[in-house]
Amino acid sequence: MKSFTYAAPATLDEATSLLANTWGQTEIMAGGTDLVTCLKQEITAPERVVSLRNISALKGIKVEGGALRIGAMSTLSDLIANASVKEQFPSLVTAVKGIGSQQIMFVGTVGGDLCQRPRCWYFRNGFGLLGKQGDSSLVLDGDNRYHAIFGNQGPAYFVSASSLGPVLIALGGTVKVTGPKGKTREIAAADFFRAPKNENERETSLKPTEILTEIRLPMKKLKNATYEVRHRYGLDWPYVTATVSFQDKAGKASEPRVVLGHVAPVPWSSVGAAKVLEGAKIDAALAAKCGEAAVQGAKPLSGNAYKIQLVKTAVKRAVLAAVAT
Repeated sequence: MKSFTYAAPATLDEATSLLANTWGQTEIMAGGTDLVTCLKQEITAPERVVSLRNISALKGIKVEGGALRIGAMSTLSDLIANASVKEQFPSLVTAVKGIGSQQIMFVGTVGGDLCQRPRCWYFRNGFGLLGKQGDSSLVLDGDNRYHAIFGNQGPAYFVSASSLGPVLIALGGTVKVTGPKGKTREIAAADFFRAPKNENERETSLKPTEILTEIRLPMKKLKNATYEVRHRYGLDWPYVTATVSFQDKAGKASEPRVVLGHVAPVPWSSVGAAKVLEGAKIDAALAAKCGEAAVQGAKPLSGNAYKIQLVKTAVKRAVLAAVAT
C-alpha cells in the first residue's frame, strides 16, 4: 500500500473541501470494506483519503415528508433493523441479508454499497476498469463467466457490484449528493449508475468533488421482493438478482418495475418484463412469462450464457414473492 494523507473531518463542508477535481487523487472512505482492499491491491493510490466516519449528519434512518430518509453512512445492519424498512421494503432486507457477512453488515454502509468498485477480476488484477491489455479486451478473449449479458456492447463488460442499487431503482428511490460550498443535487437512483466509456470515468454519476449524502425511498406501500441466485452464501456476490415492485390495484399489478442485478454494468431495468405485469392478475404462469420477457435483448458472452436461465428463474420467483408480501 502506498502512503497517503488521512483526513477525518467533522463536517460535510470540510469533507468536500478536501476532495480533488480529478478521480484518484483523493478517495472517500465510508465503512472501508471495499476501499481498503483497493488500497492494498494498489488499484487506487490516492494522495489523500477522506473518511466520513465523524460526520453525524450522514447517519440515521427516519421517515420524513412521506419518504424514508437513509443517511449514506448508515450501516447495513442499521438498515435491516429499522422497523419501517422491515415493514415496507422486504426487497431491501433480502438484498442486505444476502451479503451474508456479519462483519460487512456491521461496518459496511448504504452509501458505500452504492459506490463500490466492480468485482471484475481483470480490474482487480490491475488491467484497468475496462479490462484491456493494449487495444485488446481481456474480457472478450478470456474468462468472462461472471460478466455482463446486457449493456455489454462495450467498452464496459463488468457487472455493477451493488447489492442495493437494483432495489432502490425498483422502489423509485432517489439519492442526494453534495459538492463544494454545500451545493446539492438530487438524482433518480436509475440515473445514479452509468457505464464508463473510458478509464478516466467511474461507475456512478458522482463528480470527484461530490459526496453521496442520503437516499430517499417513497412510502407507497408497494408489493416488492428480491430474489438472488448465488453459488454460496457468505462473503460472495450473486450470479443474478431480480427485484420486482408494483402497486396492488384490485388484485392487479400497477406501475410495475423489474430490475436485474449482476447482469450489466449498471442495474438493469427490464421494460419488457414490466409490461407483462402491467394491469395483470399475477399467477405462476404470468410470472414465468415475465421471466421470459426479462431476457429479451440479452447478448451473452462466450462463457456466461448460463445467466439467461438464471434471470428467468430469478424474475419468476421475485414476482411470486412480491405477490405474497
